[in-house]
Amino acid sequence: MAIRALSIAATGMLAQQTNVEVISNNIANMNTTAYTRRRTEFNDLLYQDLRRVGSTSSDAGTIVPAGVQLGLGVKTASVYRISSQGSLLSTDNTLDVAVQGKGYFQVTLPSGETAYTRDGSFQLSPTGQVVTHDGFLVQGVAAIPVDAISISINPQGQVFYKQDGVITPAQAGQFQIANFPNEAGLEARGDNLFLDTPASGQATVGTPGTPGFGTILQGFLETSNVNVVSEITDLISAQRAYEMNSKVIKTADEMASTINQMT
Repeated sequence: MAIRALSIAATGMLAQQTNVEVISNNIANMNTTAYTRRRTEFNDLLYQDLRRVGSTSSDAGTIVPAGVQLGLGVKTASVYRISSQGSLLSTDNTLDVAVQGKGYFQVTLPSGETAYTRDGSFQLSPTGQVVTHDGFLVQGVAAIPVDAISISINPQGQVFYKQDGVITPAQAGQFQIANFPNEAGLEARGDNLFLDTPASGQATVGTPGTPGFGTILQGFLETSNVNVVSEITDLISAQRAYEMNSKVIKTADEMASTINQMT
């Protein structure tokens, strides 16, 4: 029994270690643009049936009502991404844009793949292309002339620029945003970018402001949705759970030592 308790408590310590790592990553990214916090989810492990529930307990056909099942511990089931929207921070920067509602900007990677992001801190390349901070091309927007004196973006994602001496603004394309059946199924690749997976489902691309798609806000960025007070509370809880599991290991070891001294 003491040996089983050692193993069970060890799984508990490993699970809480993972929990602390996830929480620490949330806290580390509390100021990361458009970061979505993660939550660790656990499942109990298999059970050993010492007396199977529902089995017959006599020749008369009586049934065991409860039985004896001993659990073998806990395991990490998933690290779930909670994709609730963060607060919108006004920056007054022309090419800072935020999605208010559902949707991801589409970005072309050097490999030709399409990645997705809610980080709208865009910039202009030397050729006037709208790019991410790593220089990756944002899809849907054409090059803006270098002599443009102002850029405006409306809630539907249409990008207009104005040149000196020209009264009517010209259009340089329109942001198209993507939705997914299961946002939690997107694969994070770092740099605030995601890739679609079989779990996320295929992207549905649409115009901002149409039903099911968010609108675009120029001069704003989405902040992280990490609640620091909640994370610190979860961190303390995980630490206490880790300590209790370590206490179980110590107690089980003392019990085994007592048995060894009796033999």
